[in-house]
Amino acid sequence: MSITARDESFMREAIGLSQIHVGRTGPNPSVGCVIVKDGQVVGRGVTALGGRPHAEPQALAEAGDKARGATAYVTLEPCSHHGKTPPCANTIIAAGISRVVVAVADPDPRVSGQGLKMLADADIEVTIGVLQKDARRAMSGYLTRQTKGRPQVTLKLAVSADGMLGRKGAGQVAITGPEARKEVHLLRASSDAILVGIGTALADDPELTVRLPGLQEASPLRVVLDRRAELPATSKLARTAGAVPVLVAVSHGSKGNRAALAETGVEIVELEGVEELLSVLARRGISSLMVEGGARVATDLLSRGLVDRIHLYSGEIVVGEGGISSPITVSQMPPGFALIEERTVGQDRLQIYDRLPASAWI
Repeated sequence: MSITARDESFMREAIGLSQIHVGRTGPNPSVGCVIVKDGQVVGRGVTALGGRPHAEPQALAEAGDKARGATAYVTLEPCSHHGKTPPCANTIIAAGISRVVVAVADPDPRVSGQGLKMLADADIEVTIGVLQKDARRAMSGYLTRQTKGRPQVTLKLAVSADGMLGRKGAGQVAITGPEARKEVHLLRASSDAILVGIGTALADDPELTVRLPGLQEASPLRVVLDRRAELPATSKLARTAGAVPVLVAVSHGSKGNRAALAETGVEIVELEGVEELLSVLARRGISSLMVEGGARVATDLLSRGLVDRIHLYSGEIVVGEGGISSPITVSQMPPGFALIEERTVGQDRLQIYDRLPASAWI
């Protein structure tokens, strides 16, 4: 059956549902599912916080007997393997669904077409690829982890009118207004982990938690690149490690403040470099990593081709003498990135760039 405007409309609703829990379902992706009978939505589901239950059984439970003969719109191929829950493909078959519309096939080798095959073998009509581009963007973190063995890396920078990230020795400098800072907290809440370098951790003493009403529990894992284990045990990160996990990546054999940090509940991990750190995070189910500072970390990740998305906030203030230059500005964007969104946030400007496939660079 050809893709219709109705299919796209219902899939768009499923994608919208999937966005509700992004960053809070790891290691599973946040999937949306809509059950439609006679042109009416009879069931909705989104992957639950923590990753279970999956979207499909929740939507089917809401639909009840109306699921028989209905169409299921799912943003990701239904799972086909037995884990802590039965395969969603089996649940769909048992519910009597007559057609399944899927946006994206699952690259997880435990699924990878097997879910679609199970449905087809049960004489269920399967349509694949509806709003695939939109769904892939909604699940880009999970898809990056599955295909590249590392989290999707989003670099967030707030740059002053004179191209600075802050001022040396001044600690945190408010470059953007409250509206932009609120959006940054929302970005934190939708990320599995957040990363800063030790320079930023020492200069700013950040907490890196989500401090928006109702979203405090969405604070991600906090990661510090700290080769010599210099993070003080008295820092805000260390003092709050018991409430929100902190991982400090150090070099092999380093000593520094390791013992004192461990006493606060900070996890210490010895690593060779940032690539190994990303691999470790991926193996832990971390799909999306937000990088919030500083200039050295940003430059290093960009030079290694490890940045997938850039959120560039442009403020109106001028930092002036003693400023810390940003590796990226509106007029100085590294090659290989395309502007996908631009809008005003309060008095500031937000531009979002995505990395282009290597074949599109020419």
